[in-house]
Amino acid sequence: MGGGNGLSTLLRGLKDYAQSPFYESGKKLSPAVDVTAIVTVTDDGGSSGRLRRDFDVAPPGDIRNCMVALSEDEALLAKLFQYRFDSGHGLKGHSFGNLFLTALTAVTGDFPKAVKFSSEVLAIVGRIYPSTKSNVTLKARLADGKEVAGETRISRSKTRIEKISLSPSGCRPMKGALESIASADLITLGPGSLFTSVIPNLLVGGIPKAIAESAALKACFVNLMWQPGETMNFSAYDHVRAINRHARRSLLDYVVVNTRPISGALRQRYAAEKVFPVENDTPRIEEAGIKVVGASLLARADKVRHDPSAVAAIAVRLAEEGRRRRLSPGERGSAGA
Repeated sequence: MGGGNGLSTLLRGLKDYAQSPFYESGKKLSPAVDVTAIVTVTDDGGSSGRLRRDFDVAPPGDIRNCMVALSEDEALLAKLFQYRFDSGHGLKGHSFGNLFLTALTAVTGDFPKAVKFSSEVLAIVGRIYPSTKSNVTLKARLADGKEVAGETRISRSKTRIEKISLSPSGCRPMKGALESIASADLITLGPGSLFTSVIPNLLVGGIPKAIAESAALKACFVNLMWQPGETMNFSAYDHVRAINRHARRSLLDYVVVNTRPISGALRQRYAAEKVFPVENDTPRIEEAGIKVVGASLLARADKVRHDPSAVAAIAVRLAEEGRRRRLSPGERGSAGA
């Protein structure tokens, strides 16, 4: 569950497992991993924001990225969906995939149907659901008492976020999303923008309750760095506390953190913007009854990013534990929900 680049990074890593068949006694049965992505629909910037305002559709950008990440062949069709027009009156800045989803929504009369049919065109492995069919706006109450509406404005705020909410507040999730939560072995939150990608999913009516009641393990993949406008000075435990506060219950069994040091040059580049790595305050997390998994999750790149293969490997390992726990209810213990 999430949105933005963080969720698509995890999905890209999980795709390799979803494409690998599971065998029993030499007989091919099913994919080793069955993936469902539940994606936030609060984006109001860039191409997605323009299409949302012009055509009154759900923002397609995050869902498009997730579809491409799960595409069986990230070649021609996937490149086409990611193609962004760099010129043309009215077209500049739009991606083809966003336009395709918007047009298909008009043809089918339903955004979730457009997502389903587009997923079939891209032959994705798994399923993708918007967190809600409602046209929702993200709102934030800041530490200074001010209220800000719109994901773009919220992410640009320089004042600490106290609370996030959705308008209208009575939005409901899709049936398929709730069914996926109920039958899951593992439910992941993050990585990704905490207040504008991860938590908005927990504000959809019925989703926190469904997560709490699911026999799945629940894990939060903590971000690598502070995020300007959202999580400056946040530790790993601060991420957990924000999730639980907005879900109005303790949800998590595991917190996954990066233990690989960030190189000096890369760290200095971020430090120039007063952005630093998220502190792994493990004792505070464990005192809350949550287990911590530390691993080298950092991609080798010129920016601080999660490595898709590394985060997927952790997710699959936890899913295996979740499967054992689901099949043996007596082993569930007292951790998490």
